[in-house]
Amino acid sequence: MSERISTREWDPTETEAEESDEKHGCPECGGDIANDTEHGEVVCQDCGLVVDEDNIDRGPEWRAFDAQEKDEKSRVGAPTTNMMHDKGLSTNIDWRDKDAYGNSLSSKQRQKMQRLRKWNERFRTRDSKERNLKQALGEIDRMASALGLPDNVRETASVIYRRALDENLLPGRSIEGVSTSALYAAARQAGVPRSLDEVASVCRVEKDEIARTYRYVARELGLEIAPADPESYVPRFASDLELSEEAAARARELLSNAKEAGIHSGKSPVGLAAAAVYAASLLTNEKVTQSEVGEVADISEVTIRNRYHELLEAEQGLAMA
Repeated sequence: MSERISTREWDPTETEAEESDEKHGCPECGGDIANDTEHGEVVCQDCGLVVDEDNIDRGPEWRAFDAQEKDEKSRVGAPTTNMMHDKGLSTNIDWRDKDAYGNSLSSKQRQKMQRLRKWNERFRTRDSKERNLKQALGEIDRMASALGLPDNVRETASVIYRRALDENLLPGRSIEGVSTSALYAAARQAGVPRSLDEVASVCRVEKDEIARTYRYVARELGLEIAPADPESYVPRFASDLELSEEAAARARELLSNAKEAGIHSGKSPVGLAAAAVYAASLLTNEKVTQSEVGEVADISEVTIRNRYHELLEAEQGLAMA
């Protein structure tokens, strides 16, 4: 009897598949097994048999309890950000001509790195829109640093400017004007407002242009920005004048009474806040001069005197009522 010989070729993938099935099946009941990453074990889902234990934990060796802490501890690169025109996804070549060990590069290597920097810069800003965005975001970062604004305000201002660029709101307006108005709007949205005079002191455009561009951008983009609250200026003014928390709380109380009396309507929030801080310093025996308050708030002493009397009269009126 002749032996039948199979002409079918051997397929190594079949053997791998069979081994994979045996590997992923429970040796006791043949059930499905699963990785228990919390305990480092491989467990059968049907009978509960621990097939393997002391597995290697391939996750990070640190723990994080919020998104910010996770970003700070992660070592896989910086997160994307709207504060850069390419959102931080491109390569940055250091300007220092040194290697990873801090040693200076040779003249040939320096020339090579200079060429790489040049072409890298050209690739990062390939068209006029990206060059526009890079210049504007640089202006936003510079002004925010000068005004002491936090990163969340810079991020919001960058998003507002990107929206204005996408909506084609820039023709006929300067890049500096739109970027300044975006930063001014972002600061008000975040509850850390800066007055127009303060913003105008660090930008390259006039105060009237900032106000005009801000109104246009807010209207066209439908930004929901509530009127500036005078109380939001109090902590900064009190800190700059080195006043106590008692004086700051007294200033907020004066402004609260002014709102209740309705005298805050139509008045500059900066002037009301400065006058409240000045009045509170007198009431708590932490005397500061009107000129010092005016210098911090960037307003005239006449405005402080006028608002000062109005605040005290409003508080007296409420006390007598």
